[in-house]
Amino acid sequence: MRLSPITRRRFRNFFANRRGAWSLVVFGTLFVVSLFAELIANDRPILVRYDGAFYVPVLKAYPETTFGGEFATVTDYKDPYVAKLIDAKGWMLWPAIPFRYDTIVKNLDGPAPSPPSVRNLLGTDDQARDVLGRLIYSFRISVLFGFLLTFFGSAIGIAAGAAQGYFGGLTDLLFQRFLEIWSSMPVLYLLIIMASFIEPGFWSLLGIMLLFGWMGLVGLVRAEFLRGRNFDYVRAARAMGVLDARIMFRHILPNAMTASLTYLPFILAGSVTTLTALDFLGFGLPPGSPSLGELLLQGKNNLTAPWLAFTGFFVVALMMTLLVFIGEAVRDAFDPRKVPT
Repeated sequence: MRLSPITRRRFRNFFANRRGAWSLVVFGTLFVVSLFAELIANDRPILVRYDGAFYVPVLKAYPETTFGGEFATVTDYKDPYVAKLIDAKGWMLWPAIPFRYDTIVKNLDGPAPSPPSVRNLLGTDDQARDVLGRLIYSFRISVLFGFLLTFFGSAIGIAAGAAQGYFGGLTDLLFQRFLEIWSSMPVLYLLIIMASFIEPGFWSLLGIMLLFGWMGLVGLVRAEFLRGRNFDYVRAARAMGVLDARIMFRHILPNAMTASLTYLPFILAGSVTTLTALDFLGFGLPPGSPSLGELLLQGKNNLTAPWLAFTGFFVVALMMTLLVFIGEAVRDAFDPRKVPT
């Protein structure tokens, strides 16, 4: 498929911003790696060969009797007895980090939280869980949550701004008054209140945050539609009897999306930050879930274990920095005055 000259120019402008291009590469690599967290950090082997057959414990739980054990319970592959049975008739392929986000590390050299070591590269938290393992899972769930919140929130905001700008008049007036009231509410406090009496969970928290996370693009899209509805080709389409929905989303929306896309990396950064703040305050994901905010809270509660605070701060700061640099490169890509060098 051949790209149009405008699209090629936008790609050149984006990659001309070396800082943003490398940030996209680093962020994309980290995200793709985190998608395979179960294959990188897990307390079950990736692959087991026993008595001529292959088993995939990371995808399916097998009873101990499968490997010649005595009990029909889920196999504990770190049990010396089970490991001896498997080694007698096969082998086990372990992940690089033999700990999941909720695995309790046993036989530590000292009380938890324990400092970084060869066994636990970033140490353990105050519940004896491997920090590096939790960090990989935390990064994945934070970015996925941010992507979903950005996608659904932007879709709602674009639709609302399009209707408001295209129809104008009383629709625009009433919607503006509603936005003034809705945006003046203390969002963080309302999120805390609602999260305190609704059972915490990934989807319930996403729904709560969507109530207030869709307003970022409304004003921008509204302005583009107020301008675009007066163009000659839009008036001609309306005179020919073309449906309003078709005019809005086929003729005006592409022009509005050019400006909207430049804000998406910054909206994503804000979504991740909000989730991290709620988790830090204890009103985010369920207790025990891998979370960057919970890691920062661990650092606050364990000042004698500075590796916890440094790890949480470094990861959050790195993520926000990469997203801001990507946003700057996207802004350059859609800037018509920007000439690639």
